[in-house]
Amino acid sequence: MRGLQAEGGAPVTGAAEQGGGAAGRPRRRLFAVLVALAAVIYAADLVTKTIVLRTLEGEAPLVVIPGVLQFRVIFNSGAAFSIGTGMTFIFTFIAAGVVVAIVRTARKLGSRSWAVTLGLLLGGAMGNLTDRLLRYPSGIGRPSQLQGHVVDFIEVLPGNFPVIDYFPVFNIADSAIVCGGILAVILAWRNVQIDGSKEVPGDD
Repeated sequence: MRGLQAEGGAPVTGAAEQGGGAAGRPRRRLFAVLVALAAVIYAADLVTKTIVLRTLEGEAPLVVIPGVLQFRVIFNSGAAFSIGTGMTFIFTFIAAGVVVAIVRTARKLGSRSWAVTLGLLLGGAMGNLTDRLLRYPSGIGRPSQLQGHVVDFIEVLPGNFPVIDYFPVFNIADSAIVCGGILAVILAWRNVQIDGSKEVPGDD
């Protein structure tokens, strides 16, 4: 038999056990954390993509750390790791669905950890969704609606890393999504719920 306890370790009873959230932690404050983090990530992603498109599109890569890191603009019509190239229309709907799902899930928010996690995921998803709605490589003509390409530009050169011989080119939105995904797995592994409660083993 399992019981519930708040994220901080105290047992959860009454409204909190039914999904009312961690006691004494206003949901508005947690929602504000989610929105603020998502906005920062979205703005950073939008600004960096705009800058690299204006300065590096069609140009040679900009070496940041020789042999380790460089900026090189590519347009990705698929998902991460260039999977599903040519299925941009489908990935656009998936990204939009992720944004809607996060916003709906946020109504149950009662955990600071989940607020950060969902903020990372929402900011990253919105950044890449904007690309799929608005951006496309110059010189190929405007694609059909919902078939823009994601702008990737951060390239880690694997030559100085043992074992690893390939890194995908990525952007800030991708980084936020990966970090948010890792946090979500950790929270799920620790049985931390969206509302701030936590399943713990109990006595029969």
